[in-house]
Amino acid sequence: MPTTLTQVEDTERGKMMLRVEGSLTFEDAILLEKISLGMRAKLNRNLTLDLADLHFLDSESAPIIKRMESEHGFEIEGLQIFLQKVIEETER
Repeated sequence: MPTTLTQVEDTERGKMMLRVEGSLTFEDAILLEKISLGMRAKLNRNLTLDLADLHFLDSESAPIIKRMESEHGFEIEGLQIFLQKVIEETER
């Protein structure tokens, strides 16, 4: 399943969201990081990455997602429990 990115403004919570759907391979995660950093610079506001509709995340992508959160300051939402565990494992 291909990766789809959709920019959504959550006016209720005052957040700019980037919804990620489908599967995320290493190459997709690198591209997501570049797009997210570019969008944040262009919009001059932080983004929240919504991963609730992500169906597949490979082990090489997890460190990229973690880096986006820890080094770049993106907020991550919608991780299913198994995806959260994969990302936490990359910290060790």
